[in-house]
Amino acid sequence: MILTITLNPSVDIRYSISSFQENAINRVTDVSKTAGGKGLNVTRVLHQLEENVAASGFLGGSLGSFISNELQKYGIDNYFTPIKGETRNCIAIIHNGKQTEILESGPEISENEAASFLREFEKNVLQAEVVTISGSLPTGLDRTYYNQMLEIAEKAGTPVLLDTKGELLAEALQHDVKPFLIKPNQYELGDLIGSEILHVDEMKQALQLPLFNDISWVVITLGETGAVVKHENNFYHVTTPKINAVNPVGSGDSVIAGFAAGLERKLQETELIRFGITMGVLNAMEEKTGSIDLTKMDWCIQQIKIDVL
Repeated sequence: MILTITLNPSVDIRYSISSFQENAINRVTDVSKTAGGKGLNVTRVLHQLEENVAASGFLGGSLGSFISNELQKYGIDNYFTPIKGETRNCIAIIHNGKQTEILESGPEISENEAASFLREFEKNVLQAEVVTISGSLPTGLDRTYYNQMLEIAEKAGTPVLLDTKGELLAEALQHDVKPFLIKPNQYELGDLIGSEILHVDEMKQALQLPLFNDISWVVITLGETGAVVKHENNFYHVTTPKINAVNPVGSGDSVIAGFAAGLERKLQETELIRFGITMGVLNAMEEKTGSIDLTKMDWCIQQIKIDVL
């Protein structure tokens, strides 16, 4: 089983209108509402790959019930911890060829709720072969919260794929217990080391810093141009096929899903890289976030080029 963690999920609401008018009434007929958050994007892709997946985090109120019902609809196991606060909305307004986002900060997690989640996580992680942790922390949780989860997972012998950024990622990398895989993009990598990184050779040099010691996999995503991957002492430059990108949002989450599924399937080195990066490409080709077309998978895997750096 693969366990996905989304500590600050949301109901993602998408309004598509031809023209958005400020200080006026805007009527919307094209509306979609989905269970959102980076970890739930991972969950959806894993479900489409027919992996045994369970989702966990914090859920509260009617919006939390909506997400719970969505998981139940797809037969995905729900390990979320209930909270008193209300799960947040995140609104995207698609208008005039632009996207305006309105993102709620989310509920504040109490000490008791935080402790309850960790107790349940300690039990759930024993059932998991792989754990993915995605996104930000909700208000009320200490910035070392992910470190506590890494310690619990290490005791269980379960590898953790961590997809976060900024202070939270730096905190995890400086901790004694490291994630098995991290997936910053090139700009987030630059933030980590305090220097702008533009070229592939600069990425390789950066990944040889002591900060990245003892991390088995580092995947630097480069958007439409591919990725740079470090595995142990090996470095790879990954080039992806030219595509018509419909919606690249969620492609990074899909890469995490691909690597998690690939690890579950015991794929090795370059085979795992091809599989993981393929999921990001396939997501970009679909309108819905966290969605892939399995009929295109073999084509995409064959089109991905991997060069040793």
